[in-house]
Amino acid sequence: QVQLVESGGGLVQAGGSLSVSCVASGRTFSSYTMGWFRQAPGKEREFVAVISRSGGLTYYADSVKGRFTISRDDAKNTVYLQMNSLKPEDTAVYFCAAGSGNYYSDVVRMAKLGRAGEIYDYWGQGTQVTVSS
Repeated sequence: QVQLVESGGGLVQAGGSLSVSCVASGRTFSSYTMGWFRQAPGKEREFVAVISRSGGLTYYADSVKGRFTISRDDAKNTVYLQMNSLKPEDTAVYFCAAGSGNYYSDVVRMAKLGRAGEIYDYWGQGTQVTVSS
């Protein structure tokens, strides 16, 4: 029902910054709770950040708090993830996800249980972010 297209991934030096974006199709973008996830080789996919439908509420994984910022622009049907002070351990495939009808509070609750991905129905193809040391 919705397609997500990511861009902005690539290679960056440790300590540097990178911004990735995700454009959603359709005319109901504002109704989606948007999130970012990542998966490193040999590791389970993990929650990174979530933003509410209004854009007024955000929540981050402990590993990225203070370094990453999620934002959205409904006029452009786009969600962003600004990544600063990047570390080699941030190297992963980053996925954009959209959830229709799910509340921000539900995502936060599931994220604390390590299960936030279960309530997202739509996923991007993933974009590789590599941080060199």
